[in-house]
Amino acid sequence: MTEQLALTGGSPAVTLQSAPWPITGEQEVQWMAEVVQSGKWSWMGPHETAFTEDFRQFLGANYAMCVSNGTVSIQCALQAVGVEPGDEVIVPGLTWVATAQAALDIGAQVVLVDINPETLCIDPEAVAAAITPRTRALIPVQLYGCMCDMDALGELARKHDLRIVEDVAHQHGSQWRGSSAGTLGDAGSFSFQQSKVLTSGEGGFITCRDEEAYQTAFALKQVGWTPSPDMKPAGHYGHNYRITEMQCVLLRGGLSRLAEQTQQRDANVQYLAAGLEKLGGPLRAARRDPRVTRQAYYAMTMVFEPEKAEGISRSQYLQALTAEGFSAGETYELVYRNPLLNLYDRTSPIPYRRDLPQDYAALRLPGCEQAKNETAVVMSHTRLLGDRAYLDQLLEAVEKVNRGLDDVKRHFAQL
Repeated sequence: MTEQLALTGGSPAVTLQSAPWPITGEQEVQWMAEVVQSGKWSWMGPHETAFTEDFRQFLGANYAMCVSNGTVSIQCALQAVGVEPGDEVIVPGLTWVATAQAALDIGAQVVLVDINPETLCIDPEAVAAAITPRTRALIPVQLYGCMCDMDALGELARKHDLRIVEDVAHQHGSQWRGSSAGTLGDAGSFSFQQSKVLTSGEGGFITCRDEEAYQTAFALKQVGWTPSPDMKPAGHYGHNYRITEMQCVLLRGGLSRLAEQTQQRDANVQYLAAGLEKLGGPLRAARRDPRVTRQAYYAMTMVFEPEKAEGISRSQYLQALTAEGFSAGETYELVYRNPLLNLYDRTSPIPYRRDLPQDYAALRLPGCEQAKNETAVVMSHTRLLGDRAYLDQLLEAVEKVNRGLDDVKRHFAQL
């Protein structure tokens, strides 16, 4: 006899709570009060200056700056490395829509390519096949809890004289062969949105390899000014993408905890991965590339193997897990299917473009669709800060569902 599944009226396996998010401390409260009283709320204040330098050093970047969010950070980074209207930019078909939207909004033509369904990261072979004489840049997205093959992508960029702008919204602190994500290409883009592992509610960050790109990105962000101490017109078409001092107070506090939290999340992922492997069944952790020397996690990437699920779907399996208190879900919608980014609406630039490189409405990317529709599972980083007792209950939930696959099947057959 197996214990009754929570899906069918039994008691959930998970009774403990995951860690709260976001996490703050007294230092941020003190700094915030001081900022409010100071009247210095923006325009390269002391907290923005301090955080920018601290995070730049943490990453090992040559140049860096804060911006207002993680979408304009991609826009500015692309423009800074030389992407112009009409240039083609290669983007994975599975990512948050802003990755593609940022390129579209500066006039670039987006070419969506397939991913590796194991890691959910852009497939270098798909990138190679998509390169044309109009290709100017590619955007590797370090997605959820796995890194892109930066060796292969770097080789392609060198061979075809392409620029790499990393989307690192998910992986503040990951390292490839000892070098930080965000420093592996020509520029990097980070997000500090509410759900991120380093957050100020909203906010973004740009890293640049060379000074010319940095000067351009800074002028785009800071209404056309060059960086201090000069602060003179740069001769570029500037915008206002500034961050505030209040946001940077939160970022300084978060950064003080980031290294320890990254280590804890990674240790907990390894514990869960070992536990899932021991249990067998249809759910396992995604395989980690040995060239990843430090892995940060916006989410733990997992793989559902239908052939081990005794006829139940991933959706049914996840519903059974959710009932037990194991909260995990599917990936983002595919960029070319996401209702939040209606590519053919009148508000989109697509209907007014000539010579589109792809028919997005007819596009099919098998790896993306396999991951989205059948195999990919992700679990939020907030659950990766739990203690071992909580993790053990998560594994108990998986074991319970794995033992009760026949009951899951009968339950959904009766609906």
